[in-house]
Parts: sequence; structure tokens; C-alpha cells
Amino acid sequence: MNLSESLPPWLQPGTFLFNGLIFVGIIALIALVEWAFRRIFLPKIDDTTQRYRVRKTISFFGYALVILLAILIFAKQQSYLTLSIGFISAGIAFALQEVILSFAGWISIFSTRAFKPGDRISMQNVKGDVIDVGILKTTLMEIGEWVSSDNYTGRIVQISNSSVFKVPVFNYSTDFPFVWDEISLPVRFGSDIEEMQSILSRVIHDQLMEYSQFAAKEWKGLVHRYLIEDAKVDPIVFTELTDNWIQFTLRYVVDYKRRKGTKTNLFLAIHRHVHATNGRVQLGSTTYEIVGMPDLSISNKSSENKS
Repeated sequence: MNLSESLPPWLQPGTFLFNGLIFVGIIALIALVEWAFRRIFLPKIDDTTQRYRVRKTISFFGYALVILLAILIFAKQQSYLTLSIGFISAGIAFALQEVILSFAGWISIFSTRAFKPGDRISMQNVKGDVIDVGILKTTLMEIGEWVSSDNYTGRIVQISNSSVFKVPVFNYSTDFPFVWDEISLPVRFGSDIEEMQSILSRVIHDQLMEYSQFAAKEWKGLVHRYLIEDAKVDPIVFTELTDNWIQFTLRYVVDYKRRKGTKTNLFLAIHRHVHATNGRVQLGSTTYEIVGMPDLSISNKSSENKS
């Protein structure tokens, strides 16, 4: 007697339950192979980016293989398959709306190149570097918050992929890996303005021109890709007269990951040049000047008359 003849009718080969058990067994085998690959082969890949891409590729093909096997195994169980799809669709429509939207967001992220692992983004009031883009959630290494500048806080934040349809996504690096930044310098009245302009010109040449030339090439590619003007990315200095001093504002492009370091180098270089002028250029500060005092004798006479 064959083994299949000893099985009950509802567990005979070709039945829905029999195919389901085969499907579960195949899934377990695929999961075991994937686990072994992650434990044995992935650690041998030294490059972090390549290791991440290989891991994501394995996961993607694993999901695709499971879906393909499900179609092949249950293809002959049309009545059960149709009924199952009906129940599953109803449950998804009622209870898994956020999951479906997150999955659609995952497709949108990759199809529109909204961001990718390694990019620095800001979304849902969270700023950080993308370290993983999953099917349902995007994982960020947070920057800012309680630490100054663009330093890591150490917190890992997960954001639902559905957010790409609900809130703006600010990307600091995807097509133009530079941002504009500026520093303001108050210079006291009476200072040598030409010398101050010369100082800023020397600092721009020494500290910013390398960034500017590379950024100009990147901007050209951006102009060809999008409907955007061919803006100038060279550093520029604006001058403004205020009530207290002459305000110099240096505006420039900088690598989005070197913003704070570049600003520090600029301030140190400017301070060094200003100090070398021996007082011909003096940086301003908020001061208060008393230009007069009220006549106290008049107030004293008024007090005597009242008494």
C-alpha cells in the first residue's frame, strides 16, 4: 500500500492542505539557506556598502521566490485560491491600510530615487543619515537634536515609508551633495573696509574655491536633469550698513557633511587675518552708549515744591 493511500482524503497529494504543508516546508528551507548565507558568506565581504547591497538583494530574491512558489503550488487549487484571495483582500483593506501604504512608499522611494542608504535626509521633523530602507520602514541614524551641529546623537530612528506620501522629504545629498551656508561678520565703523574685503577674498581663495569648482560641475548636471536655472555657486560677499556696525555676510556652498568644520576653519582664518591688521580692522560687538543724563536739579526742585 502506497503512503498516499494511507493518508486521509483531506491530506492527499494535490489537496489544499497538502500543498500548504509543502509550501511551508519550502519557506523554511529558503529561510535556512538565507540564514546560512548571512552567517557564513556575508562576514567575508569587507566593503560595508557592498555587504549591505548583497544582503538586500538576497532578501528581495527570497521574497520574490516565495511569491513565485505560492503561485506555482496553488495554481491548481483555483477555488481555494480565489476564496483565500478574497478573504485576504478584505482583511488587508480593513486592517492593513498603513502596511500597504508603507509598501507603496517603499516602491516609490526606489522608483523616484527619493533617497537611498547613505543619504542625509530630514523627514517628519527627524534629521539623519539613512542606514537602511526596508519594505515597511526607513531607518535613520539621527543627527542634531540635543547635540550641536550635524553630529550623531546615537539614536536610531525608524520612520514608516508611508510618510513619503504625507510629509515633505528633504534630501541633502541625492543629486547635489552640497548646501549653501553663510557666516556674518560685524565690523566696527572706522575700520579699513578695503582691507576687510581683501581678507575675505584671500579666505575665499584658500578655503572655498575647491568646493566651489566641484559644486559648479555638479550643478551643471542638475540643470540638465531638472527645470532649474543655471545658478552661480561661487562664494559671494554681501555688505549691509546697520545702526551699530558694517555687516559682512559670506555665502558659499559646502559639502553637506563638512558644514560645521568648514565654518570653523573660516572663522579661524578670518580672525587670524583681522588680528594681523593691528587694529585697522576691528570686529564689532553689541555695545550701549549713554549720550546724556537727565537734569537732576529740575527733579529736585519739583520734589521740594510738592512737599
